[in-house]
Amino acid sequence: MNARVTAPRQGGKPARRRLDGVLLLDKQLGLSSNHALQSARRLFNAEKAGHTGTLDPLATGLLPLCFGEATKFSGELLNADKRYVATVQLGITTDTADAEGAVLERRPVEAVRSDVVAALAAFLGEIEQVPPMYSALKRDGKPLYEYARAGIELERAPRRVTIHNLRLLAPNEGEFMADGRFVFEVRCSKGTYVRTLAADIGERLGCGAHLAALRRTGIGALDVAQAHSLVNLEGLSAEARDALLLPPDSLLAGLAEARLDAADAARLRHGQAVRWAGEEGARLRVYDAEHVFIGVCRQVSDGWLQAQRLVSGV
Repeated sequence: MNARVTAPRQGGKPARRRLDGVLLLDKQLGLSSNHALQSARRLFNAEKAGHTGTLDPLATGLLPLCFGEATKFSGELLNADKRYVATVQLGITTDTADAEGAVLERRPVEAVRSDVVAALAAFLGEIEQVPPMYSALKRDGKPLYEYARAGIELERAPRRVTIHNLRLLAPNEGEFMADGRFVFEVRCSKGTYVRTLAADIGERLGCGAHLAALRRTGIGALDVAQAHSLVNLEGLSAEARDALLLPPDSLLAGLAEARLDAADAARLRHGQAVRWAGEEGARLRVYDAEHVFIGVCRQVSDGWLQAQRLVSGV
């Protein structure tokens, strides 16, 4: 992490800091991603901030926030696999497929634990999901949730997503499924709607369901165990908070690494392509001989490495 204080603003307002790094935030229930971002930005007095993808107010858990140069790489996690712990309420369907929606139907629940285990197994692998109407997907430039709020239901094409892992956490073997609720853990591809998954599982069990609670526990190589809540951050000194920031390249663990000698590193920093033997089209996180992060490059034809996004000030 690198921090640099900018010049004071006009009118005597406190200067924003040039702060480069990644904060792994454990977002609290009921807080929007943007509210969480602005709260963290104020705490760190950061000049520039952004997030790596939103997390619904209903959900808690991992929300990586980027400051300064790290914002250049905020999109890198959009394609990463996500991990969640979800609580499902059987027997009640809602118009949003989660606990915030209006109840559509109540049905008796006859499923037991073994039925839930079998239902979960049916959703492993590549599946098709119909995106919910209450989503940010756009149709004719307008998000679907705006149509839904106006009482308009639009036809949506199913999308293919992948459920890599899906296991029941509660109830345990031999335990009663209290109040028709169960908890599962899922690792899934980008674009997966866990509330749609919960609703589809409920339909497979014949009683309907909605998502009662959701916690994101991981994105790619990042884990919520590394994250910090706003409440805890508020109780720390500025120096202690700064020490919790991860470097910008922590967002790039899924990319292979290339290390350049001093001459090639200097060329790349000036926007020049450098020679590198690699697979055409591959993207790499690139460092100099001292392992200082330079940026992300793409291997182009004829053995050249071309800059895509470079950090400044190195």
